[in-house]
This record gives sequence, C-alpha cells and structure tokens, in this order.
Amino acid sequence: MYTKTTRAIKVTVKSIFLDERSSPEQHKFFWAYQVTIENTGQETVTLKNRYWKIIDAHGHQIEVEGEGVVGQQPTISPGMVFEYTSGTPLSTPSGFMVGRYEMHNSLGESFSVHIPAFSLDSQHQPKSIH
Repeated sequence: MYTKTTRAIKVTVKSIFLDERSSPEQHKFFWAYQVTIENTGQETVTLKNRYWKIIDAHGHQIEVEGEGVVGQQPTISPGMVFEYTSGTPLSTPSGFMVGRYEMHNSLGESFSVHIPAFSLDSQHQPKSIH
C-alpha cells in the first residue's frame, strides 16, 4: 500500500492486477485500485475534482481529470473515511499512477491533496525472442 498525507488528509492506495479482465496476448492489462481518504484534521472537506497521470512501461502518459470520483463528490468530516475502487487499463504489463484531488473546505477555500505514486504490476513479462 502507498500512503501520503497533505493538510491532514491521508490518502492510501492499493492496486490489484485483474488477470480475468486482462488479455496479455492482445497487450491488454487491467488493474483495480482501492483508495481510502481519511480526514485526520479539524476541517470538513469536499472532494470536488480529480487528476491522474497514468504512465505505462514505455513511458507513455495519459492524463485524466474530472469532477469527483466514481460519480461522487464526497464530503468528509473530521475523523471520517471515504473509500472507493476504480480501475485502469494499460497496454504494458506494468506502469504507475500518480495524481491529486482538489478539495474545498467549509470556508470555500480550495487546496490540492496529493495522491501517492503507486505501481501497477503484473506477473506478465514482455516476451523475449531466443
């Protein structure tokens, strides 16, 4: 698991390779990632937007941004936790993701919460020629 805390918002991510949704012979690899967002601070926050950078084993990057996460813009009170699971495909058997959330507090201030970089690993290796 990977964890990073920004302004008392703790983000923990765990990635899981989904062999049943992948097709290595077609260069399709799929991961689920579980995210836990814990408010360890004193202010209530709302997750308004997300930004992800997804990088495959060849260094190709995809940037994804949008409102909320999994169709929600959760409000997380002090001491509370919000969890969700999402997924991403790659054309290589490994890669990594990193990102940030845009949070707003009850005063209307916005700030970024960093998501730790985490690896996307599978047991599949590129085929070598002998």
